[in-house]
Amino acid sequence: MNLEDLLRDKGEWLRSTGPHADIVMSSRIRLARNLAKYPFSHWASKKEQQEILAMVKDAIGSSKKMKTALCLDIGKLDSIDRQFLVERHLMSKEHSMDSESKGLCISDREVISIMINEEDHLRMQVMRSGFDLKDAWHIIDTLDDEVSNLLLYAYSPDFGYLTACPTNAGTGIRASVMLHLPSLVMTKQIGKVLQAITKLSLTARGLYGEGTEASGNFFQISNQVSLGHREEDIMDNIERIIKQIIDHEQSAREVLLSQNRAVLEDRIFRAYGTLRSAHIITSSETIDLLSLVRLGVDLNLIKSVDRALINELFIITQPAHLQKIEKKRLNPNERDIKRADIVRNKLVQNHD
Repeated sequence: MNLEDLLRDKGEWLRSTGPHADIVMSSRIRLARNLAKYPFSHWASKKEQQEILAMVKDAIGSSKKMKTALCLDIGKLDSIDRQFLVERHLMSKEHSMDSESKGLCISDREVISIMINEEDHLRMQVMRSGFDLKDAWHIIDTLDDEVSNLLLYAYSPDFGYLTACPTNAGTGIRASVMLHLPSLVMTKQIGKVLQAITKLSLTARGLYGEGTEASGNFFQISNQVSLGHREEDIMDNIERIIKQIIDHEQSAREVLLSQNRAVLEDRIFRAYGTLRSAHIITSSETIDLLSLVRLGVDLNLIKSVDRALINELFIITQPAHLQKIEKKRLNPNERDIKRADIVRNKLVQNHD
């Protein structure tokens, strides 16, 4: 497996399968771990970072779940390849910067990815399509057991797993769910929902995590603190709250259909028409219009488009993906033209 294989294949989390896939795009569990007897990544010397990289890669190579994984040295990748991996949610934006002595290992179908020497020595994540945190937890818990038999983790009987950021200490777990909430945005209820989850020790971010806005009506909701809480309690809490948000979004969709159907259909089909006919289109406009079309598909107003195709278009129309497809660097205007071409052709082919 190589980077070009990733471009050709559709990541598992984009397949639009799993529970509540109409509202929940993906579920993710991430674990932060550090090696005992080594400073955290930001304080480790270059020699220590190289030793950590080699040790972790050897351990991952011995894991049954990662035996066919693609392992990359981030420092050897160009800027487009690094951005490509960020766009696919396989690594953080921070991991793509100051990339010397950093690694990334990716399993088949992009279910598992492991960042080496990010903020912590290991950032392991599992992503599943739909609302399926428990399955994601089962996979990552098994992986963590395998790796912990090969590496000595930094662990305190009082504080649990030690991490670079104190908020991640304890279990080191971050459970997050990517939600598509266009109806709550349209009915102006989203502000109250986001205020409520903040009071419940959850946080909301945009499509690409911390520091990003909720473009395309996507909201990534996750736990804020892991110290002092069991993994099961953290997941039970977020699952309970996510189920309530799903119910609110479903109710808002019913209200829009019953009270403002003509206006809703007009917005959705204008978006669909623009995407099928545009010859130049920006990334932000594409995401906003695809969000409306996805809602139209979910409400069975647009019957000729598959939701999995819309999910795919959210990713392959991002800047690095466009340049990987074209196999060359493109300026912003060239990307806008290529993006429109891809969207137009995909939607027309799917309709035909």
